[in-house]
Amino acid sequence: MSRVGIMVGSGALQLGGGFAFAPYSGARQTPFGQASTTPQVARRGEVEVVMLARHGDDHRFAPHEINYRANVHLLAELDVDGVIAINTVGGIAPSASNGKLVLPDQLIDYSWGRAHSFAAESDLRHVDFSDPYDGPLRADLLRAAGRADIVLQDGGVYGCTQGPRFETAAEIVRLERDGCTLVGMTGMPEAGLAREIGLPYASVCLVVNPAAGRAQAIDLAEISEIAATGMTRVARLLDVFLQGLEI
Repeated sequence: MSRVGIMVGSGALQLGGGFAFAPYSGARQTPFGQASTTPQVARRGEVEVVMLARHGDDHRFAPHEINYRANVHLLAELDVDGVIAINTVGGIAPSASNGKLVLPDQLIDYSWGRAHSFAAESDLRHVDFSDPYDGPLRADLLRAAGRADIVLQDGGVYGCTQGPRFETAAEIVRLERDGCTLVGMTGMPEAGLAREIGLPYASVCLVVNPAAGRAQAIDLAEISEIAATGMTRVARLLDVFLQGLEI
């Protein structure tokens, strides 16, 4: 793997190790419309990183408004070898406490009305989605976490809700009964589209708040603070992961 796609929630992560990002010089247009924003590209040695903010500039697109097909298709057009998605989530399981980094291995999709497939009547395709996240890519991320001395919880079930509102306490009880340990709003159809187009895909989730009913009312200021602190560890994890590709 020499070209890695990173899908981030908002803005660009500040990676260390000499990665200096610059806007991609090509167009954002795809057969499925425009991607959320212009990708940022950086190179260090033989490793190239293509970073795309799924919510666009200034977080302009709500989760249900994102053009997931254009975003994933653009990364495929840029010949990335795999995609690492960075997601901020709520914690449902007791183990998914604030600030935890989790590498989910399963998901359940509760979203609706989103353009969720590249398939058309003239190009019907069925893909195996039993294991939605790529095994080898997950293993590489876990090894990088070990080298970086970062705790990355192995396994979890991501429940993807519609947003942009947070869930009710009763909805979280339902998700928990279904087996979800995390809840977010952007995990699908991104993961399914990556599988359709043949891109290895894994998600690194940062828990930024207890899910509804698991604590007092959700505090947006606290979420921002936890996200800012946690993303420094995410950036460190990715930097060590990328360093490993140079060996």
